[in-house]
Amino acid sequence: MTDDSRATAVAAAQAAAGKQASDIVILDVRELIVITDYFVIASGSSERQVRTLVEEMEKTIRDRLDRKPVRREGEDGWGWVLLDYVDVVVHVFSEEQREYYDLERLWRDAPRPEWEESDAVSSAE
Repeated sequence: MTDDSRATAVAAAQAAAGKQASDIVILDVRELIVITDYFVIASGSSERQVRTLVEEMEKTIRDRLDRKPVRREGEDGWGWVLLDYVDVVVHVFSEEQREYYDLERLWRDAPRPEWEESDAVSSAE
C-alpha cells in the first residue's frame, strides 16, 4: 500500500501546486502513527482558494489514481478542510488556521519526502 500511499500524497501536492497553494508539505508519518502513512498539508490565501485547492486535489487523485476520499470534513467555514484517503490525509488550511494548528510543529519528527512540483496540474487546463 505504501506505493499507492506515496502516489496519492504526491498527486495531492502537485494538484495544490498547480493552483498556487502555499507551503505545500508532505509528512511521512508511518513510523509515528498507525492510522495513516502520509499527511499532505497546504494553505490557501482565501476561502475561495481553499475550496479550489480541495476540489482540484480531489479531482486529480480521482483522475490519476481512481481514488475517492472516504471522508471529507470542514467545508462549513473552509478554514480547514480534510480529505481522508485512509492511508493519506490531506489538510488544506487558510493561512490563519494553519498557523494556529501548526501541524508541522506537532509532527516535527516526521520525514518530509521530496516530490516533483514540475508535474503539477496547470491552472491553465
